[in-house]
Amino acid sequence: MNTIKALALGHYEDAKYHPFQGVDKELELIFKERIDVACTDRYDKLGTSELAKYRLFISYAEFMEEQPLLASQVAALLSYVANGGGLLAIHNGISLQRNDELASMLGGRFTNHPPFTALPVSLADRDHPILRGLSSFTVDDEPYRFDMNPLMTTTVLAEYEHEGRRWPAAWAHSYGLGRVVYLMPGHRLSSFHVEAYRRFILNAGLWAAGQEV
Repeated sequence: MNTIKALALGHYEDAKYHPFQGVDKELELIFKERIDVACTDRYDKLGTSELAKYRLFISYAEFMEEQPLLASQVAALLSYVANGGGLLAIHNGISLQRNDELASMLGGRFTNHPPFTALPVSLADRDHPILRGLSSFTVDDEPYRFDMNPLMTTTVLAEYEHEGRRWPAAWAHSYGLGRVVYLMPGHRLSSFHVEAYRRFILNAGLWAAGQEV
């Protein structure tokens, strides 16, 4: 049993586009040697006392406007990261953006995506600890587009090529005493079977949790 723990949030029966089934097990396997991951679909876990049990929060939350976040949940998550917690958002996990304060902390806001396709992903800042030992890869996924927060200084870790342009595929930054990472791939379970991306997820989670990569 690892002493470092993470809480991963997703949706099971009520998922509109991105079911947590299967993804939850892959996250547990990816981190099993370094971090114990507890997976849940309960938003009531987003409380100050509950989050304090974990070094990392992983968001695979669904785009569900009908389930707004309570002010207390927003405050708890902002405080958690600002006081040293780690936040790793994967693909649809950026849906936390439905709250403007959380969108600001994430550093970017999803706007749209063209059709699912093969995406070549290349590393952008090889000096960043998250990218140690990583290599470029290709993944079949949704090419998410974003509006980046101009008031947040973030490091683009990787970019994908689509329609003759390069677009952000991953970024990372500090927020108060904590750390935030966003990784774009993850629409289907197959994305989590790409070995290079599994290592990317592991490194990102370790860095966000303040652990040695």
